[in-house]
Amino acid sequence: MRRPGLARAGAVTAAGVMLISGCTSEAEPAQTPGLEQRGTVLTTVKPERQDLTNQISLAGKVAVNPVFGVVAPTDGEIRYVQRTPATKPATRALWVATIWKQGHPHEVTIPKGSIMAGRLMDDRSAVTEGMPIISARHAGYGIVADIDSNQAYRISGAAKSVTGQIKNGPGPFKCKAKGTIAALPAGTIPEPPAPSVTPTTGASGAPVAPVQPVEPTTGPEAPAGSDATGLQLVCTPPADVKLINGAEVTLDVVTGKAKDVLVLPVEAVAGTQGKGKVDLVDENRNRTTVDVTLGLTDGKVIEIKKGLTGDETVAVPGPNLPTAEAQPGQPG
Repeated sequence: MRRPGLARAGAVTAAGVMLISGCTSEAEPAQTPGLEQRGTVLTTVKPERQDLTNQISLAGKVAVNPVFGVVAPTDGEIRYVQRTPATKPATRALWVATIWKQGHPHEVTIPKGSIMAGRLMDDRSAVTEGMPIISARHAGYGIVADIDSNQAYRISGAAKSVTGQIKNGPGPFKCKAKGTIAALPAGTIPEPPAPSVTPTTGASGAPVAPVQPVEPTTGPEAPAGSDATGLQLVCTPPADVKLINGAEVTLDVVTGKAKDVLVLPVEAVAGTQGKGKVDLVDENRNRTTVDVTLGLTDGKVIEIKKGLTGDETVAVPGPNLPTAEAQPGQPG
């Protein structure tokens, strides 16, 4: 005769087994709550038109005699001007090199108020447009702001305007940008040109001993070669702004403006400079990846120069760029 208590215990055990079996299934794997399947279109946007300003805030400091770079104005071969190293700032724009391209010369100068600090390339080297070739040292106070790699491409063009504000000091004021933001390698100071050693004759017709070359200046007034730098923006404020070496400065940099341009949220675009990709979505929610040409960005939206008409529906987030495949012998 079966005991009632044992029968009830068996029924409870069987129900527990059935409950556990109902929670899992080999045919339907468990889903993580709150996550959609990869590739699912969560939302979409339409391209819009608006005015756009590429504006960045940088932290800088007042510095004495900051070094900045001068770039090649075109592709070609560089030929440096042979000059004795200067000990005083140039009183006008100073010609320091020439870029020869297809038989045509293109002069390179350093600005008034600066001293040539070094050559960044060997003489007669092949250079490309925008490559730093000369380092110069601004004579006097300037403002130097470091730039990290995340900001570099947003400031890759020339700064249209720079406004400075000294912490607990003067400002805002216009700050004139000097040179390029590219990192500068260590420069070399050119040797002074050797005077002519050809024998000459005096008033009596007797030969005169040749003049010996002058040794390079090594005194304290000789400018030192440029140090290797990181990405920096160097600018100079108006003369009436009082500066204290080491004072903290905030720089507001505008590198470009555009009116009535087609834009998308940055989250909808793969890439941030030059060329990028977006995913178009059709009425069946299918994605098609297309190439676009990119322009300015303010960090929230980005200009679409080519590739879209403005009538498309674009997926957010944008496409994932493929990762580089691991090479043999390298970790994945």
